[in-house]
Parts: sequence; C-alpha cells; structure tokens
Amino acid sequence: MRVARSARLTKTAAALIGAAALSPALPVPMASAQSATGIPAVLDTVTATANPAGVAHTFQVAGPTATAANAFFQSLGTNGRSCATCHDPQAGWSVTPTGINARFQVTQGTDPLFRLNDGATCSTAPVDTPINQMRAYALLLSKGVFRIALPVPANAQFTLSVTSDPYGCNTNPATGLTSASSGTLSVYRRPLPATNLRFQTSVMWDGREATLTTQAVAATLGHAEATTAPSLPQQAQMVAFESGEFTAQATTNAAGPLDLLGATGGVGPLAQQPFTVGMNDPNSGLFDRAAFKLYTAWQSLTGADPATLARQSIARGEQIFNTRAFTITNVPGLTTQANPSVQGSCTTCHNTPNVGTHSTNVLMNIGVSNANAPAALDVASLPVFTLTCVAGPLAGRTFTVTDPGQAMITGRCSDIGRMKVPALRGLAGRAPYFHNGSATTLGNVVGFYNGRFNLGLTQQERTDLVNFLRAL
Repeated sequence: MRVARSARLTKTAAALIGAAALSPALPVPMASAQSATGIPAVLDTVTATANPAGVAHTFQVAGPTATAANAFFQSLGTNGRSCATCHDPQAGWSVTPTGINARFQVTQGTDPLFRLNDGATCSTAPVDTPINQMRAYALLLSKGVFRIALPVPANAQFTLSVTSDPYGCNTNPATGLTSASSGTLSVYRRPLPATNLRFQTSVMWDGREATLTTQAVAATLGHAEATTAPSLPQQAQMVAFESGEFTAQATTNAAGPLDLLGATGGVGPLAQQPFTVGMNDPNSGLFDRAAFKLYTAWQSLTGADPATLARQSIARGEQIFNTRAFTITNVPGLTTQANPSVQGSCTTCHNTPNVGTHSTNVLMNIGVSNANAPAALDVASLPVFTLTCVAGPLAGRTFTVTDPGQAMITGRCSDIGRMKVPALRGLAGRAPYFHNGSATTLGNVVGFYNGRFNLGLTQQERTDLVNFLRAL
C-alpha cells in the first residue's frame, strides 16, 4: 500500500531505513483501501510516508479525500494520466527517480508516467523495444525531469542557437527551432510538489501560469493530452485539494520526532503558519533574518546521546541558515547592474517564515542553469543553448545555459536563467533538487551554495545544514 496506517508504515520504515517513530502529537493515519491505480481509495486526513531521512506527514485541512471522486486523482485526458501521476503522495507530491524506476520495472514502461508528449526526451523518440524505451525516458528515469516545450517569444530580445542537442529535439524543425528567433525550445524540469501551495507567490518554475486554476487547465490539456479543458467544478476541486495540503518531515532517523522538547517541526505547526504576500520581504524594512525558528529550543540541549547530538546538529544548521552572512553577487532578480552585490544570508531569498519560499513574486537566477555549472551539480545530460541579446539594455551579451528560464516567457534578456524560489518543507522525500534535478542530494545542494557564494563552511557546518534541511 502506497500510503498506509501508522503501525504498518512504522514497520516498513524500520525495515527500509531504521526505526522511525511517528510523532505522537499528530493524528494517527487510518487504513485505506488500495485502488487499481496505486493510489488509496481514501486519502486520510493525515498520511505518513517513509523517505530516506525518516517519515514525512501530509495533512489535509478538509479531511479525508475519496480519491475516485476527486478530479486531482481522475484521468481527465486521453493518455491515462491524472495530477497524481506526476505528483505522487509517496514522493513528497512530486516524483523521484527511485519511484519512477520502480514504476517502469513493474509496468514494463506502460505506467501513464511514460508518455512521449513530455515524459520522453523528445516526442519523436522510438519506444518500440525495451532498450529504446530506456533511452527515450532516460532523463525521467535518472533525474525525474519532464520535457517542457516552450515557444520562442515573439518579442524576444535574444536569438537562440543550440550548442548541444543530445536528443535531437531542439535542432529538428518539426519539434524544435525553425530559426534563431522562432520555433520551439525543449527544456527539462522537475515537477514542483503539489503541496504547501498556500505559501507560494509564483506558479511554475518560470512563473508562466497566473493562478493554480490556469495551471490545472494547462496541465490537463498538455500533460494529460485532454481534448477539452476540465469543467469549472473539476478545476475548483483540483485547486481546493492541492491548496489544502501541507507536507513536512515528521521524524528523522537520528533525531526522532521533530516536535519534542520545544521544537515545532512537523506538519501540525506548518498548517497553522501565518502567511501573507511580502510578509518578510528583505526590502520592506521589517525583515527578520531568523526566518526559521523551528528548532530554536534545541540550541540549548545538553547531553551526548545520539538523539541529542542529532537535535543539536539540526539546531546549528537552522542557525547557520538564518544568520551566516555572505556576499550575494550576480543574482538577477535580487542584484542589479547598479547594485551587483548584497550582504545577506540564506533567508534573504528563502524568507517566508518557517517555509522558505520567497514571500514576494520574484524569480531569481543563482546560476543553476549555467552550462558551466560547478562540480556539485550534474548538467552533463542536458541540452545547451546560446542566447545572444540583440535588443534591450543587455544587447551584445551572450549567455550559455541549459535552460533560459523566465526569459522564455517574458522575452527579456534580464530574465535569462531566472526561476522561482521553491518551498523547502518536505525536502527529504523528493530528491533530486533544483529545477533540473542537477543536485542528486542535499549535500550537493549545500556544496553548490558553499562554492557559489564562498560561504567557507567547515565539514561540520555542511553536515549541520544538511541535517536541518532533512528536518524540514
């Protein structure tokens, strides 16, 4: 059973990743019958899922959901997919390579996840043999990324050339560019988690959707290949479901329950977390750099037993995340040509209290899309594009990237590489990280930031930061 009652999940977790007691402060997840699709017939008010760090909980504000009667779980298109196909309850409401490979093996590549329109490296990829299937879905299997086909904006300030096209999709006029300023560009991105959406200020990695409603319609018509848009009641039901979900890590293998001894980790406090747009904006004059205060109480713990040591490490990691000051340079969306550097901390960008999104609708380019990504990131299997700016204030400059980001929506050179700042809660269950799956582990994430912004972290500090991120 993909989502099971507390007792059974605890036994499963113990077998898979060591003993992981569920938080006693939360309701006990109830039993649910398995449906033919692998999604429970009833998704309970609180569900618990094992992940490599321990156990995560998802809480539904509206109570249990009968999945067969909810549009989020229904196939509304022509290819067998539902929202839950790519937003798996067992994978932090996204998908992971581990789960994807299991689905591929069990169904021999027939699961609705494996569809040519966006699951394959190109819609023209042959899938007539098992070997060809593996090749076609190589990026989905290895990084959990889907192909996103975007038209070149009519008002683009740049021309495009394909520097590297490992899958032949961008240089084929039938599926890709037809000239330096027309056609379609295919990029490869992770599905954002369909949970904790109450805290988001932009929809999609590149902010191309105005609302969750327009996103639901676009996903149904695109990813599910529907011939008509979902009905207004179906749209409302999908949005209501995903807007009422909250997911957070409940236990870690080393520290145990994350809401003991004064700590406020776990999904209960998250569901009650206040949020308003711009509430902790660094430019507001009311910015509190200590955006995370989940484990403040653990800073004063004493003792040398393994659980106490693990809790102390999480608390140190939270403090580093909040307070370690460094110079932030060359981050379009935050820095400008007039002000090329900013003194800040991790919470300068991840400033929504106890969540980690950016509290205003601002997308940023931290360099993850750069073709010459640092060793901590793996972008070797992604296509590479060169954008030459021919208009606007950046005319004459060139950018070599694996994904133009928001620029493919706005057409502006200043938006090249810019992506949304995602929520950080529930991270442990949905590796790999960043929009392109280039960071295999949270250790790689920390390693990227340590090098990118010269944080000078010691090995212990890197470990503490990873432990903190796993406890979100």
